[in-house]
Amino acid sequence: MSRIILFNKPYGVLSQFTAEDGHASLKDFIDQPGFYAAGRLDADSEGLLILTDDGALQHRLADPRHKQPKTYWAQVEGAPDEAALEPLRRPLDLGDFVTRPARARVIAEPAGLWPRDPPVRFRKAIPTTWIEIVLTEGKNRQVRRMTAKAGFPTLRLVRAAIGTWTLGDLAPGQWRMEGASPSNQNPPLQKGGSGDFSGGW
Repeated sequence: MSRIILFNKPYGVLSQFTAEDGHASLKDFIDQPGFYAAGRLDADSEGLLILTDDGALQHRLADPRHKQPKTYWAQVEGAPDEAALEPLRRPLDLGDFVTRPARARVIAEPAGLWPRDPPVRFRKAIPTTWIEIVLTEGKNRQVRRMTAKAGFPTLRLVRAAIGTWTLGDLAPGQWRMEGASPSNQNPPLQKGGSGDFSGGW
């Protein structure tokens, strides 16, 4: 049976098992051989990363043609209203590609969200807002590029879900293993290396 690991990737960690440029990597948190990341998160993004020991499943999860919805929480500069969010919902020309339509809405700060390390640098005179964006693709730095194009740059980005898999109660640096079916719920948590966070989701 295929297995997957759901990992809450901390800020600054690479989505690979090889360290580069002084960044921590997956090997600092996950000691399970034969697993590979299905997709990626930029080093400066946080949240859900899926790993699997099944090459075909890895390809299917990472391939944008399968339109696996990915849910992101973005803390942005400014106070976008419905009109400001509308460009995110329509195909948006980012120069090298045009995005697929997405879902976007303003949300309250997610309950129980862990503090980022290092903290986000805010500008005192500019308010910030949390928005939820759901994509069916995942180009390089896409969410950040979309919000910047719409006029409200992203300060912090957390991926909360991929399809029906969610972070649940995983703290940064924690992971859990389960079968490839997302119906498996509440397996035991595992903690990885120095990135453990003694808080809840």
